[in-house]
Amino acid sequence: MRFIIIARFPTEAGNKMIDDPNGIKSVEDYLKKVKAEAAYFSEDKGERTFYIIVDMPRADMIPDVGEPLFHLGAKVKIRPAMVLDDVKKAMQRLQSS
Repeated sequence: MRFIIIARFPTEAGNKMIDDPNGIKSVEDYLKKVKAEAAYFSEDKGERTFYIIVDMPRADMIPDVGEPLFHLGAKVKIRPAMVLDDVKKAMQRLQSS
Protein backbone atom coordinates (compact mmCIF):
# COMPACT_ATOMS: atom_id res chain seq x y z
CA MET A 1 0.00 0.00 0.00
CA ARG A 2 1.27 3.44 -0.83
CA PHE A 3 1.78 6.08 1.79
CA ILE A 4 2.68 9.73 1.76
CA ILE A 5 5.19 10.53 4.45
CA ILE A 6 5.14 14.19 5.42
CA ALA A 7 8.24 15.12 7.41
CA ARG A 8 8.32 18.70 8.68
CA PHE A 9 11.56 19.93 10.17
CA PRO A 10 11.41 22.71 12.74
CA THR A 11 13.99 25.41 12.01
CA GLU A 12 16.62 24.19 14.47
CA ALA A 13 16.45 20.58 13.26
CA GLY A 14 16.51 21.70 9.61
CA ASN A 15 19.50 23.98 10.22
CA LYS A 16 21.35 21.18 11.99
CA MET A 17 20.75 18.85 9.04
CA ILE A 18 21.92 21.48 6.53
CA ASP A 19 25.00 22.38 8.56
CA ASP A 20 25.99 18.71 8.82
CA PRO A 21 28.44 17.87 5.98
CA ASN A 22 26.72 14.47 5.71
CA GLY A 23 23.19 15.90 5.93
CA ILE A 24 22.24 15.47 2.28
CA LYS A 25 23.86 12.02 2.21
CA SER A 26 21.70 11.04 5.19
CA VAL A 27 18.62 12.09 3.22
CA GLU A 28 19.77 10.18 0.13
CA ASP A 29 20.54 7.07 2.20
CA TYR A 30 17.11 7.28 3.83
CA LEU A 31 15.33 7.57 0.46
CA LYS A 32 17.21 4.53 -0.84
CA LYS A 33 16.51 2.54 2.33
CA VAL A 34 12.75 3.14 2.18
CA LYS A 35 12.74 2.68 -1.62
CA ALA A 36 10.96 5.99 -2.14
CA GLU A 37 8.89 6.12 -5.33
CA ALA A 38 9.13 9.91 -5.26
CA ALA A 39 10.40 12.64 -2.96
CA TYR A 40 9.57 16.33 -2.99
CA PHE A 41 11.09 19.07 -0.89
CA SER A 42 9.17 22.22 -0.06
CA GLU A 43 8.06 24.25 2.93
CA ASP A 44 4.97 24.05 5.08
CA LYS A 45 4.11 26.59 7.76
CA GLY A 46 7.56 28.14 7.34
CA GLU A 47 9.42 24.87 7.93
CA ARG A 48 11.40 22.64 5.60
CA THR A 49 9.12 19.79 4.59
CA PHE A 50 9.68 16.52 2.76
CA TYR A 51 6.86 14.71 0.94
CA ILE A 52 7.92 11.13 0.32
CA ILE A 53 5.92 8.43 -1.46
CA VAL A 54 6.63 4.86 -0.39
CA ASP A 55 5.03 1.48 -0.89
CA MET A 56 4.70 -0.48 2.35
CA PRO A 57 3.21 -3.94 1.94
CA ARG A 58 2.98 -4.47 5.72
CA ALA A 59 1.97 -2.25 8.63
CA ASP A 60 4.98 -3.37 10.67
CA MET A 61 7.17 -1.37 8.27
CA ILE A 62 5.79 1.96 9.52
CA PRO A 63 8.45 2.33 12.25
CA ASP A 64 11.17 1.57 9.68
CA VAL A 65 9.97 4.55 7.66
CA GLY A 66 9.11 6.94 10.50
CA GLU A 67 11.80 6.46 13.12
CA PRO A 68 14.78 7.73 11.09
CA LEU A 69 12.88 10.97 10.42
CA PHE A 70 11.99 11.39 14.09
CA HIS A 71 15.69 10.96 14.92
CA LEU A 72 16.49 13.82 12.52
CA GLY A 73 14.08 16.02 14.49
CA ALA A 74 11.13 15.91 12.09
CA LYS A 75 7.44 16.02 12.89
CA VAL A 76 6.12 13.07 10.89
CA LYS A 77 2.72 12.21 9.41
CA ILE A 78 2.13 8.98 7.52
CA ARG A 79 -0.98 8.90 5.36
CA PRO A 80 -2.34 6.16 3.09
CA ALA A 81 -2.62 7.19 -0.55
CA MET A 82 -4.11 5.80 -3.73
CA VAL A 83 -3.15 6.04 -7.38
CA LEU A 84 -5.87 6.39 -10.02
CA ASP A 85 -6.10 2.62 -10.58
CA ASP A 86 -6.83 2.15 -6.87
CA VAL A 87 -9.62 4.73 -7.04
CA LYS A 88 -11.09 3.05 -10.13
CA LYS A 89 -11.15 -0.36 -8.41
CA ALA A 90 -12.79 1.13 -5.33
CA MET A 91 -15.42 2.94 -7.40
CA GLN A 92 -16.25 -0.25 -9.31
CA ARG A 93 -16.77 -2.10 -6.02
CA LEU A 94 -18.93 0.71 -4.61
CA GLN A 95 -21.04 0.91 -7.75
CA SER A 96 -21.60 -2.87 -7.90
CA SER A 97 -22.70 -3.23 -4.29
